[in-house]
Amino acid sequence: MEPPMTFLKRSALSLSLGVLGYFVGLFGGIGLVCLLSSNQYDRSTEAAMTGAFLVGPLVGLLFAIVGFVRSK
Repeated sequence: MEPPMTFLKRSALSLSLGVLGYFVGLFGGIGLVCLLSSNQYDRSTEAAMTGAFLVGPLVGLLFAIVGFVRSK
């Protein structure tokens, strides 16, 4: 039987998964806005801001929480 992970290891794992999730959400958000937006004038700015400040942090937070809870 394996010993349980320490709090520090769990925190480091969830932090790294959070960073990975941020980048997944960033590029996913940019792609979704570029595909679905009807904005004609500043679509690239809208995509960058939505990916960087909305979708990226939400997905990163989700990855970090799931990674922390799932690592025992």
